[in-house]
Amino acid sequence: MRSLLAIFVLGCALAGCGNPTPQNSSSTSTTSPAQIVNVTTVESQKLETTLTLPGQITPYEVVDIYPKVTGFLDSITVDRGSPVRTGQVIIRLSAPEIVAQRGEAEAALKTAEAQLGAAQAKFASDHGTYLHLAAAAQTPGVVAGNDLQVADQTAAADKAQVEAATKNVQAAQNALRSVAQLESYLEIRAPFDGVVTQRNLHPGALVGPASGQSGALPIVHIENLNRLRVVVPVPEAYTAGVREKLEVTFGVPADPGKSFRAPIARISHDINQNTRTMQVELDYHNADAQITPGSFANVDWPIHRTYPTLFVPATAVTTDLQRTFVIRVRQGKTDWIDVKTGVSVNGKTEVFGDLTPGDVVVRNATDSIRSGVSVEIHDKAN
Repeated sequence: MRSLLAIFVLGCALAGCGNPTPQNSSSTSTTSPAQIVNVTTVESQKLETTLTLPGQITPYEVVDIYPKVTGFLDSITVDRGSPVRTGQVIIRLSAPEIVAQRGEAEAALKTAEAQLGAAQAKFASDHGTYLHLAAAAQTPGVVAGNDLQVADQTAAADKAQVEAATKNVQAAQNALRSVAQLESYLEIRAPFDGVVTQRNLHPGALVGPASGQSGALPIVHIENLNRLRVVVPVPEAYTAGVREKLEVTFGVPADPGKSFRAPIARISHDINQNTRTMQVELDYHNADAQITPGSFANVDWPIHRTYPTLFVPATAVTTDLQRTFVIRVRQGKTDWIDVKTGVSVNGKTEVFGDLTPGDVVVRNATDSIRSGVSVEIHDKAN
């Protein structure tokens, strides 16, 4: 009896081992849902916009007046703010030594002219004697050959003396002109129409050429205020399409809300290596003196390209501190496309990269949307 019970228990145990406990059907694996993104399309268009660039207003002409000779400041007829005209005498100097030099030069010239006259008279006399002897020598035995030769040599020596005296007169004339030129420097004239903006010296001051210690300061500073230069340092990226005679609008802080127009007059055609800008000048005629030189200017600079470029919303461009990119979506997959940015216009940014018009990109790009992942497009708008 006991042996039958043991066999029954052993059979039940073997039957249990052959029927393992079934697994829960709810434990099957699941996948994460695709990220939902808003997208937009890449647009192609020609760039036409304006940017505000800083400018500096300077006089068209400006000069520091220094004396050309050493002397005492005798009189000065202008002061700060005085208008001047071209050729107007504004400063007179006194230099007695230059007046003395002129007297010496005049005396030297008269002496040289007197010596020339004496030499010419002697040459005329001796040359006449030679001609008389030469005529008489045509008759044999009337004039000795040696006398004729002596007369010829005397006339030749006189001619050389005349030539030397002529050169002495020319040298004396040049010396007199040089002294007269120095004397003319005692009167200083305005080189162009303008306004005196600085006056540094007064009558009685000893002045001299700028190379000397006494010439450290100019006597006066003159500026042409009727014509101004508006100097604009244009960034390298915006130099395309710059051309002369193109009119540009600008404003100044002294007249807020008022705009002025001036044409592009001068282009440097050179990029500064330090600032990466090109100097461009506008030419403004300031006949009514509305603008003061030295003012700061806000210039509305025209930017345009002759060929179409690609644009995306500014939010579609992002960076991960190593690269700047947009996220293109193709067949539900993302792809980071490296780009270089250009000008931003009305919320859209110019981009250059491996893109074509009509490409679909994530509208609000972020580096949290990894490249190569699946996304679901929620909305597509431009």
